[in-house]
Amino acid sequence: MKASNFYAPTLRESPAEAELLSHKLMLRAGFIRKAAGGMYTYLPLAWRTMKKISQIIREEMDAKGGLELMMPITQPAEIWQESGRWAVYGDEMMRLKDRHGREFCLGPTHEEMITTLIRGEVRSYKQLPLMLYQIQNKYRDEIRPRFGLMRSTKTLTE
Repeated sequence: MKASNFYAPTLRESPAEAELLSHKLMLRAGFIRKAAGGMYTYLPLAWRTMKKISQIIREEMDAKGGLELMMPITQPAEIWQESGRWAVYGDEMMRLKDRHGREFCLGPTHEEMITTLIRGEVRSYKQLPLMLYQIQNKYRDEIRPRFGLMRSTKTLTE
């Protein structure tokens, strides 16, 4: 593809709301555009970079015996209530109800989901160790988003 046909709109000046140097540079270089507080559209340069990073993570995890899975974005309230974190998470958790009035949340993290899955499936120590991973968006309504655009969580069980 010709560079002249590639969509990467640049900015001369950093927007006033950009505080972190990395944020300013990504906006100016045409990687991202702000949709709302803490929400961004990834432009082609950023999306290509994110896909490359994800591929490197997949290769490394797979080489160590990891198995990728994909858990739902929406999660039932019951699993969060059982862990006691439904009330504790507070306003950061984005909650919703389906047409039947059942409560759900958009996954701010997936510890409850993976625990529920493994608890229901692993029946013997002979099935362990088990290394599962996923690469997915997380949904939090943080008062002040930290860590920039990328945040990772490492959970190990030994």
